[in-house]
Amino acid sequence: MSVLEKVRPAERTATPGKSRRRVTDEQGRRVRTWELALRYLLLLAVLALTVGPFIWQLSTSLKGPTEDIYTSPPKFLPSDPTLHNYQRVAETIPVWDYAFNSLKVAGANVVTNCVGSALAGYALARMRYRGRRVATLVFILAMLVPAESIIIAQFTTMRELGLNNTLIGVVLPACISSMNVLLMRNAFLNLPYEIEEAAYVDGANAWQRFLRIALPSVKGTLAVVAIFAFMGAWDDFLWPLIVLSDPSKFTLTIGLNYLHGTFANDERLVAAGTIIAVAPLIILFACLQRYFFRGVGEGAVKG
Repeated sequence: MSVLEKVRPAERTATPGKSRRRVTDEQGRRVRTWELALRYLLLLAVLALTVGPFIWQLSTSLKGPTEDIYTSPPKFLPSDPTLHNYQRVAETIPVWDYAFNSLKVAGANVVTNCVGSALAGYALARMRYRGRRVATLVFILAMLVPAESIIIAQFTTMRELGLNNTLIGVVLPACISSMNVLLMRNAFLNLPYEIEEAAYVDGANAWQRFLRIALPSVKGTLAVVAIFAFMGAWDDFLWPLIVLSDPSKFTLTIGLNYLHGTFANDERLVAAGTIIAVAPLIILFACLQRYFFRGVGEGAVKG
């Protein structure tokens, strides 16, 4: 057979007009057209349920006082967009002071959770001592306890410590989350033991192995812990409402409650305040999303 005869069949199979691209899943199995269309329809439905309320709130916050926000069918695009509602929020309540208080609480929560969860997770995953399994079980059981069942005990403790009506009292009960500890534990368990054994042979102590080898390898999980800690502290409403009584120390979630009451019921103001509260979370996730998705795999729970 000549070289030309060997090339011709390959050219025939690679003809653009006759080739059809096959859609396959992660296992290499072919996905039918109707299955692919059904998947996209489900994704669009989930997208509408999750993103739709946020888009509606954003649209409402940009509508002027003369524009009807209860039209049927609803109009997502405002006819005359304005930022006056955000200015009215700042005039109604000291929203930036509340946001700064929330930022201080959320920042402290992120630092304490990242440091404490990393230390506890490394101790549970890498160190050998008596009661390690019992300690892990305690953290698992702590996740099963509802926060509402211990909130009275927490308030009594803060009052006895003299931390009532302080931002420290807001931060302290959630400074280290059991879920974050377990995430860090599973992330450290996924690291090869040979790397730390080589460092141990070279004379590295436990702190050096933790800071220079283990911790840089789980940056993704640390990002997950930071996002969860920030969201939990920023969105918390019940505990700051109970422990704080001075309006100058209110967090943003409590302060926004004054926009919707008996004498103030403007949905445009509420929507603008909601966007102000959600914006930092979107910015944080946008900055850490590359580490977030990598960290979900690092801290996955082993079977």
